[in-house]
Amino acid sequence: MKILVINGPNLNMLGIREPDIYGKEDYNALCGMINAHCRRLGIEVEIFQSNHEGEIVDKIQSAYKKFDGIVINPAAYTHTSVAIPDAIKAVGIPAVEVHISDVSRREPYRRVSYVREACVGSVVGEGFGGYTRAIDLLAFGEKEGGRL
Repeated sequence: MKILVINGPNLNMLGIREPDIYGKEDYNALCGMINAHCRRLGIEVEIFQSNHEGEIVDKIQSAYKKFDGIVINPAAYTHTSVAIPDAIKAVGIPAVEVHISDVSRREPYRRVSYVREACVGSVVGEGFGGYTRAIDLLAFGEKEGGRL
């Protein structure tokens, strides 16, 4: 299995940006955790981060026929982008949306996700562990305690 993990704007600032919401661990720690989890499961993973919507769309499109699943934290583009869910729908690769914080308990505008509709599942408010759960959902579905 081959999974693409996509992180949107400002996630490269983890550990610096609002540590009371996103935690004190940095982006490298997140990538290390994802890589270690995938190694344990025998999953090939590629991790990508961009602050630019078009680059995220390009990365999703380039995944066509190359990846079996996508884990995506679109960050701020969750609430503003129509292009990102359109790209996910276009490639037909199962995707799981992830948010480190519980967006349902934050500002009202953060409760709207344009991306969720294009995804087979969503994991919110589980911190960095939400990424491993999203990977497990793609790899094992509901059999391993996931909820697709």
